[in-house]
Formats: sequence, C-alpha cells, structure tokens
Amino acid sequence: MFCLSKGLSAPVGSLVCGNEEFIHEAHTARKILGGGMRQAGHMAAAGIVALDTGIDRLAEDHSNAKILAKGLAGLPGIKVDLKTVETNMVMADVAGTGMTAAEFLAAMTKVGVLGNFRDAGPTVRFVTHRNVSKADCKETLERLAKMLA
Repeated sequence: MFCLSKGLSAPVGSLVCGNEEFIHEAHTARKILGGGMRQAGHMAAAGIVALDTGIDRLAEDHSNAKILAKGLAGLPGIKVDLKTVETNMVMADVAGTGMTAAEFLAAMTKVGVLGNFRDAGPTVRFVTHRNVSKADCKETLERLAKMLA
C-alpha cells in the first residue's frame, strides 16, 4: 500500500497493490469495516494526476531532505543518522540541545520553522514536499542555527 496524499500531493487517497486474490481480500475487509465512498471519481482523478505528474519530482524532495539532514547534523546538540535519510523524511534527535522534542518544536515555531514529533522522546520529524524548496531548507538551517546560538 502507498499513499498518494504525501509526497505526491493528492488531496486524499491510497493504493493497495497485489495479486487478484489479495485485492479481493482487501476489498472484502474494507467493506466489512465500512470503508468505501460513493461517487469518488473526482478524488480518483486527483490521484491519477498525482501519479502522472508527481513521481518524477519525488527525487527533488529526497535531495532536499538530504540537504536538511546534513545541515541539521552539523548543528550543536542535534544528531541525525544520515544513512536513514532515504525519502523525504528526516528524524533528528534533539536531546543534546537540552530540550525535549516538544520544547524544541515550540522554539522552532517562534523562528518560523515547522516540524512534528510522535511521543515524549527526543526525536523531531522534518518532512520535505513539493512546497519546500532547496532555498527553504537552507533558510530553515539558518533559522535553527540562530535559535540554538
């Protein structure tokens, strides 16, 4: 399964792929769980556009994520395992800054940088997408460097 609304920028939608038997099982499970939408063709059309136009530019998101990851790893108190940055997501351990992830995010927000975290741990998640340019990544790093100074 993969999602069309993340890096491909469709408004909604995911695809389940597999052989005929698997798809039949997935379809049955979806119906049992109450899934399904009537007249969803307009949303499916957005998914088709995403597949036709979005795949070629995913490499740009991945490249920007690597730029961001390398820059974050060079900031004081932040650790990034560069080997794990293979897509458009960067996980940064901010424990060395003396802040929790929540505190780090609050400080980031004050300097105009957005991110996310999943739990009370020290990891902040950064995501690049079609609306985040290489220049945006560099500006993010500049803002975070000033924040940590």
